[in-house]
Formats: sequence, C-alpha cells, structure tokens
Amino acid sequence: MANELWQEYVSLLRREVVPALGCTEPVAVALAAAHCRELLGHVPQRLAVRVSGNIYKNGMGVGVPGTGMVGLPIAAAVGAVAGDADAGLEVLKNLRPGDVEAARALLHAVDVAVTDADDPIYAEVRAEAGANSARVVISGGHTSVVLKERDGARLYRAIGSLPADTGKPVKMPVMTLDGLIEFAAAVPLDEISFMREAVRLNSALSEEGRNGVYGLKIGATLQEQVGRGLLADDLLTLAMRLAAGASDARMDGAMLPAMANSGSGNQGIAATMPVVAAARTVGATEEQLLRAVTLSHIVAIYIKSHQRSLSALCAANTAAMGAGAAIAWLLGGDRKCIAAAVQNMAGDASGIICDGAKNACSMKVSTAAAVAVKAALLARSGVRVSANEGIVAGSADATIANLGRLGRDGMAETDREIIRIMAEKQVLPLAADRGRSRGD
Repeated sequence: MANELWQEYVSLLRREVVPALGCTEPVAVALAAAHCRELLGHVPQRLAVRVSGNIYKNGMGVGVPGTGMVGLPIAAAVGAVAGDADAGLEVLKNLRPGDVEAARALLHAVDVAVTDADDPIYAEVRAEAGANSARVVISGGHTSVVLKERDGARLYRAIGSLPADTGKPVKMPVMTLDGLIEFAAAVPLDEISFMREAVRLNSALSEEGRNGVYGLKIGATLQEQVGRGLLADDLLTLAMRLAAGASDARMDGAMLPAMANSGSGNQGIAATMPVVAAARTVGATEEQLLRAVTLSHIVAIYIKSHQRSLSALCAANTAAMGAGAAIAWLLGGDRKCIAAAVQNMAGDASGIICDGAKNACSMKVSTAAAVAVKAALLARSGVRVSANEGIVAGSADATIANLGRLGRDGMAETDREIIRIMAEKQVLPLAADRGRSRGD
C-alpha cells in the first residue's frame, strides 16, 4: 500500500463494519444468555438479567428478530433457548418457530433490572437449572465476554481491568479527514472489496422494509407519497426512503442482518443507504460506489471514535456525516467540499437525542439521510457553516472533536435523565446489587 496507515484503516473497517441481526443491545443480552446455556449444557429454568442504563434504553422498545416481540426479557429468553453462542451479533440467526414458543414459556422466569456499571455496554445474565448455575458478563463491546462462571467457579475472566468507556476504541489508528479521503480514493480496490457486503446487506434490508409491513412503515410511506405526487422522486427522498426502509425492518425484528458500523445497525444503514441513493442518482460506476461507501464508513468510524459507544447523541446522525462526505465526493467535490459537507451537518442536526432503540428510529435515520444529502448539495454549491457559528470549528477535524466532546461530556446528564424518564414510564426496578460491575 502507498500509505502505511492504509492497512490499519482496512483492518479497522473489517473490525467495525460487520453483520448484525437485530438491534445490538438486546442481541448482547441474548448472546450472554446463549453462553449461559452452553455452560449449563441445557436450557435454564430461570434467568436474572442485569444491564447498564444504556443497554436498557436501547432494549426496552425494539423488536427482537424472529420473535414478534420487543424488549430484553424475550431477548434473554430466546438467547437462552436457541441462541448460537459462536455467532456473535448474529446469535439469533438459527431461530425456529418452536424456539420462540419455548422462549415465550420461559418469560415468567426472566427478571430484568438496571444496574450501575462502568461501561455503557454492560450485560450480565445469571442462569439457573435445578442446582446448577451459570453467569456470563459482556462488557466493553456487544460481543466482548469478560466473565464466565459455572456453579460459582470462575472459568474465564478477561485479562487485566477494563477501563470505563472513554469513547476511544482500542488501537485506533491516527485519522484525519484528509487522510481518510486519500485512502478511500486511492487504496487498491481489492483491499476494500469486502465493503460490497455493506451495500448488499443493507440494500436487501431496505427492500424488505419498504415492501413489507414493519414498524412505523416510514420507508414504505415515503415511497407511497412519491407515487401520489406529494413528494418528488429525487435524490433527497430516495436517500430517505432507502435508509428508512432498512431501519423499519431492522427495528421491527426482520430476520435479515444489517451491516453495522461501530456496533450499530442503524449507524451502518445511515452510512450506507444515502450513498447508494447518490450513486444511483449520478450513475456512479461500481468502483465509485465502493470507494464512496468505504469513505462513508471510515469517516463514520472516525467520528464515532470521539464519542462514547452509547450516549444521548443520536449516532445514526453522526454516522450519516460519513454519508454526507461520500455524497459530496460522488458529486465531484474536492477535499474542501467534502470537509464543508461535514461542517454543514455539524451546524445543522447535530443535537438529535438518542432516547433508545425503537421503531421511531427509522424517522431519525431518514432525517439523517436527508441532512446528509442537503449538506453535500450545499457544500457543492460553495455553502459552508463558518467557524463563527456554534460548535463548528475552523476545520472539519476540530468540528468532529467538538461534536465528540458534546456527546461524551456535555450530554452525559441528558443521557441519565432520558434513562430515568424511560425507567419511570416502564416502572422497571433498579437492581438490588447496583454498584457492582465487571462481575466483581
């Protein structure tokens, strides 16, 4: 490779852009439960689930694939009954109708509560069957198992203490927007050919959502309004329709994987489908589409690296900043134009809150797609939000750092208040053992 950092970027994409079946927070709970069943050797009779506030926030109202139900209790139950502990974020890919019925029968014995934890991503499952028990803790990442116990004996624990989530993934390479643009535009094509899967998986999910009956039917409804002549059939609405359709299906439990970005399917959708819409509109070649999707996803990862893994800032919107950059590139924009697209997005809809994973996320995903298109079009016409305005700084890199600071530090109390509101609404008890974290 021409640049010694490029191999690190390729490795980063391979690590952070992966298939995920269902919303990754309930999936993490299902995965911990699947590991418990594996430790016990059979389906447990009782499950006690303890999760961080952020896992709870993103798990209480979202569909669990293949079950027709929402929430963490069914995620834990179906994971314990039939989850594939070796499948990571696709833990529920092999569900059968009989498995769902068995999981429903187990629901009365599933106890879910919120506990304090150092990390936003914390899911602990204790499973019992007769005199036997198993305990599994996932922390620091949706598939990161840090503790396994059977009958009180510790079988595995991650080496070393895991620090609280700072929003900066381990071994993150040095990144600048200019460097990422250069990488996406010039890296040998065979090095990024795997990114075609992002287009394929998220496009299939989008088609399923727009042609089926999922969630709030945002994608399908926007498509209908275009057919009635109430909305134009243009780049803006195409980006909204494609992105919303994929989110509709994903959030309502469709049995199709999304290609996730930074641990989130909606982030992967927001980084992919607006770019697909722009490529269709301008008649881009397959290579141009592949490079644009690569740029979008690597920029989304860069932006996310400044934030906490889960926070009060809507990550679909920040992921769509990658899409805005890629759309500007597809429209023929130079580095200055691409940077302006990122600045424009930060100056527009950067304050959208995350109040949990749910069907309404497709509305936010469609908004993010529209803002990405608008930001790129304005940038291509020479419009750029200046450094005199709000959190926007003199460079895109500094603006990205400011946005990360806002989400990581400034909105911490907002996140706690959102979780309190949601917990009160659902009357979910706090765990009696709050304060314990990481399996200690």
